[in-house]
Amino acid sequence: MEAHSEMLEGWIAEWRAYLRRHRTAQTPGMEELEGRLRDEAAALEGAGLDSGEAFLIAVRRVGGLDAATREFGRAHAGRLWEESDGDDADAGSFLGRALTVLVPGGGKAARTEFVVVLGLAVAAALLVKAPELFGVDIGGRSDDAGFYARNLSLFVLPLLAGYFVWKRGFGAVRAFWLALAFAAAVVFANVFRFEPDDSTQILTVLHLPIAMWVVVGAAYTGARWRSSAARMEFVRFSGELFIYYVLIALGGGVFTALTVVMFSAVGVGVGVLFTEWVTPCGAMGAVIVGAWLVEQRRGLVGDIAPMLARVFTPLFAVMLLALLVAMVLTGGWADMEREMLIGFDLLLALVLGLLLYTVSARDPQAPPNVFDGLALLLVVAALAVDVLALTAIAGRITE
Repeated sequence: MEAHSEMLEGWIAEWRAYLRRHRTAQTPGMEELEGRLRDEAAALEGAGLDSGEAFLIAVRRVGGLDAATREFGRAHAGRLWEESDGDDADAGSFLGRALTVLVPGGGKAARTEFVVVLGLAVAAALLVKAPELFGVDIGGRSDDAGFYARNLSLFVLPLLAGYFVWKRGFGAVRAFWLALAFAAAVVFANVFRFEPDDSTQILTVLHLPIAMWVVVGAAYTGARWRSSAARMEFVRFSGELFIYYVLIALGGGVFTALTVVMFSAVGVGVGVLFTEWVTPCGAMGAVIVGAWLVEQRRGLVGDIAPMLARVFTPLFAVMLLALLVAMVLTGGWADMEREMLIGFDLLLALVLGLLLYTVSARDPQAPPNVFDGLALLLVVAALAVDVLALTAIAGRITE
């Protein structure tokens, strides 16, 4: 620990010397920046990161306030990492995470992981609708409701465990035992004769997800499942996933309400689509996406908001484009009621807030990427919808 502290002090001294050579009059005071850097590093170390990890990420965060610090991080990230605890077992995995944080974009491995996560999220979304092929309706009779209540965790948790099996590089034997545990749960939840509102069914609904979450924990910890530190990591992962899921759910609820209201204003009913497809499918897929977000930003609580902005920017862009098409095809925008126009104001205000945050969080030195294109598409779609809404307002004034 003392060696790590000395190493950290050496890095801070090097950073201080670099800033004296490169900082400008517009940057905050040296003492203020150093205090912020030390506070960030201390908080990250308290969250379980070692000195090297904490310093690299603290530099990235303070770099948002100071251009010279940002350049220092870019110029010295690789060398500083090599000087840190290179003997750590997770060095390789953290290097990828650190470079992803310091240099946005990621490499081939990151893109492969994203494709795997996207495929698993789509699979979970479709799996929850699969029982309808056999006449089981999520909003149907009590027997169907009981079926979904018992099996809800089984639609997504096996896929989440599969993500960790792939990510941790499990062998065939360990993967087989995990699959066997989920198979036993599927058999019990669907072969045992449950009576509606029976206490046995209620206990199953309450406790089966907990038991399956333990299996997910075995997949998460991998070969380190005997380690108390690894088990505590899974506890932290569970808490962070819960926070991500709640935030995604709240954002999704606002997105759904606005979409339904806006399309209703132009005479297009999408309530059934959202009730029967978007909401259940999104609820399942969000578990996989949330887990991936936690893995990508593990321990980086300050990055929750930018990651959620990246989730909702393309969603709002697609929704506005679809709304624009519906408005043009139906012509319902020309005679909208005052309440609907007020709803458009709320929608555009939210889009404005999302865009302002996205722009403010973007690194001005980073080259344009796909996400910037999506943000531009969101701007264009919002402006087009705004023009139609203003035209409707002008029509009402003219009348």
